[in-house]
Amino acid sequence: MSVRGPRKGENYELSVDLNSEYREKRKDAIKRTIASMTVGKDVSGLFPDVLKNMQTDDLEQKKLVYLYLMNYAKTQPELVILAVNTFVKDTDDPNPSSAHWLFGQWIIDYLCDPLQKCLRDENPYVRKTAALCVAKLYDLKPELVIDNGFLEQLQEMISDSNPMVVANTVAALTDIHIAASSLPSSSSSDPGIFTISASILSKLLIALNECSEWGRVAILNALARYTAQDDKESEHICERVVPQFQHANGAVVLAAVKVIMIHMRDVRREELVKQLVRKMAPPLVTLLSSPPEVQWVALRNINLLLQKRSDILQNEMRVFFCKYNDPLYVKVEKLDIMVRLAGENNVDALLSELKEYASEVDVDFVRKSIKAIGQAAVKIDAAAERCVNVLLDLIATRVSYVVQEAVVVMKYPSTYEGIIPTLCANLDELDEPEAKASLIWIIGEYANKIDNADELLGIFVDTFTEESYPVQLQTLTAVVKLFLKKPDSSQGIVQRVLNTATKDCDSPDVRDRAYIYWRLLSTDPGAAKSVVLTPRPPISIPRTTVSAALLEQLLGEISSLSSVYHKPEETFVGRGRIGADAVQKKGVDPDDRFSTQKALQTVAAGQQAENLLDFDDVPASDGQPTGLAATQVLSQTPAAANLLSGTAPAVAPSQPAFGMGGLDFGASMAPQQPQDDLLGLF
Repeated sequence: MSVRGPRKGENYELSVDLNSEYREKRKDAIKRTIASMTVGKDVSGLFPDVLKNMQTDDLEQKKLVYLYLMNYAKTQPELVILAVNTFVKDTDDPNPSSAHWLFGQWIIDYLCDPLQKCLRDENPYVRKTAALCVAKLYDLKPELVIDNGFLEQLQEMISDSNPMVVANTVAALTDIHIAASSLPSSSSSDPGIFTISASILSKLLIALNECSEWGRVAILNALARYTAQDDKESEHICERVVPQFQHANGAVVLAAVKVIMIHMRDVRREELVKQLVRKMAPPLVTLLSSPPEVQWVALRNINLLLQKRSDILQNEMRVFFCKYNDPLYVKVEKLDIMVRLAGENNVDALLSELKEYASEVDVDFVRKSIKAIGQAAVKIDAAAERCVNVLLDLIATRVSYVVQEAVVVMKYPSTYEGIIPTLCANLDELDEPEAKASLIWIIGEYANKIDNADELLGIFVDTFTEESYPVQLQTLTAVVKLFLKKPDSSQGIVQRVLNTATKDCDSPDVRDRAYIYWRLLSTDPGAAKSVVLTPRPPISIPRTTVSAALLEQLLGEISSLSSVYHKPEETFVGRGRIGADAVQKKGVDPDDRFSTQKALQTVAAGQQAENLLDFDDVPASDGQPTGLAATQVLSQTPAAANLLSGTAPAVAPSQPAFGMGGLDFGASMAPQQPQDDLLGLF
C-alpha cells in the first residue's frame, strides 16, 4: 500500500518558479502571480519570493514587481523595508524609465534624498515623474514635503525649459493646492496654496502649446483659477487660449472653453466678445461627431453654456437633429438644446423635425418630442399657432400615447379655444392619470364655453373613487369651477362630488381639499371665486435650470463632473457632502430672498387670521376671530373687496348660510337644513 504525498497548491508552484534559476521562468511566474492577484486571489504569501526578483535590469519585470508591491505593501509593511535599497539604486539608474516610485507610510522617510536628486536630474522624464511624486508624498505626509523644501523646488520647476515638466509641476501644485484648501485651518499663507502670479502666468502660456494633451488640460485648469489684473490681461489670456479650440482632444477643447468663458467676463470690447463667441461654435459642433458617451458629456456642457450665452450656437440647430441610431440619453439632451436654440427663423425646421420624431417607436422619446413642441409654442409667440396645428395633426393619428401626451401639452389652450372640442372628442382615448387630469382641467377652466361640461365631468364623478389621486383632485376642482360659473345647472354634481370626496375617499389630500371647498362655498362664495377662479399667470419657460449664482459657479467647472451633473462638486464628492437644497440656497438672489421673506410673512399672517379646517364658529378667547368668523372678517377688508368686486355681498356673520352666501339660486330660505345637505343648497 503506497502513501500519497501532500497535494501541491497553485501558490506552491508559483513559489518554486519564482525561485527558479532560469530568468524567463521567473518572469513568467511573476506574470502569473499578477494575473492571480488581478482576479482577486490571495497571493500575499509570495511576498518574499516576488521581492527577490526586484533586482533586475529587465524594466518590464521591475514594473511587474512594483505593481505587486503597491498592492500588498499595506499588509506586509515590515518586508517593504527590504526594498528600500533597490528603490534608491533605481534613482541612479541611467535609464530614465526606472524612475517609478512606490510610496508607503513605512518607507517614505527613506526616499526624501533620492527624490531631491530626481527633481534635479538632467533627464526631463525623471523630473516630470518626480514632480508627481511630490504630490503623492504630500498626500501621505504633508509636513515632510514642507520641511524638505519640495514645494519651493516645484515653484522653481515652473520655469523649466521642458514643457512637459512644467505641465506635471502645475498638475502637482494644483493637487497640493486642492488638498491644502480642503483643510479647516487653511489660509492664504499656507505653503501648500498655489498662487498664480503674473510671471507664472507668462510661463504657463508659453508652455501651453508645447506639452501633451493632458498637460494642456492641467495648465488650462490652472489658467481658469487665475484672476486677471485688468481687461487687457483678460484679452491677452483669451487670445493665447483660442488656438486650443483646434485640438483633437475634447477634454482640451472644453478646458479652453472654460478659460474663455471665465476671462471673457472681464473683456470690455464687444467686438472681441463677439469674435470669441463666434470661434467657440465650430469646436463645440465638432464634439458631436464623437462616440455617444463623449457626445452626451459635450451636450451637457453645451446646455450649460447656452444658459449663459444663447448666441453661441444660434445658427447651428441642424447639427443637433437626432440620428436614428442615437441612444435615448443623447436624443433627450439634443431635444432640450434644440428648444433653447429655437427662434422665429428656425422654428419651421424644428417643428418639422419634432413631428417626425413623434412617429418613432420609442414611446419615451415620442412623449418628450411632443412636449418640446409645446415648449416651442410657449417660447415663440409668433409660432404658437403653427405648433398647435402640429399637435392637432398628431391627435388626428389616434395613437393612444401620442394623443395623451398632446392633451397634456395643450393643457393651456389660451387664445386657441377652438381646439377644445377636438380635445374633448378624444376623451375615450385617455387612460393615463396625467392626460385625464389635463383634460379635466381644461373642461373646468372653460366650463362656461363647453355646453356639455357637466356631462363630461359627470363621467369622472361617477368613477371618482376608482380614479387615481391626481385625477380625483383635478375633478374636485373642476366641478367647483363649473358650479361657480354655471350654478343653476351644476348644483347636483357639486353636491355629489363633495359627498363622495369627504365620505368615500381614502386620500387625506382629497378629503382636505373637499372640506376647504365645502366651507368656502357654504360661507363666502365671493372668497371661493377669488380663490378657485383666480387669474392664471402667463406660462413661460425658465431661461436657466439653476440660479444665476450657481450657473456662474458651474461655468467655472466646465469639463468636470459638476458641469455634467449641473451640480457643485460638494453635493457628490468628498466627506462633507451637502444636499441640493442647500446648494440652491447658496445661490439664491437677493430678490429671491426678499420674496421668500414676504411669502413667509404672508403665511404667518394667514395663520393668525384663519384656519380653514377649524370648524368652530365661536370666536377665540383673545377676541381674534377663527374659522368661519375669520373668513367674514377677511371678506370685509379693502383688498378682499377689490378681489370680490362684481359679486353679491357675503352673508353677515349672524345669518345662517343658505343660498350660497347670498347668490340666489331659487333655494328656499328655510331656517334649518337637513343634516346631509352639506352646502345648505337644497
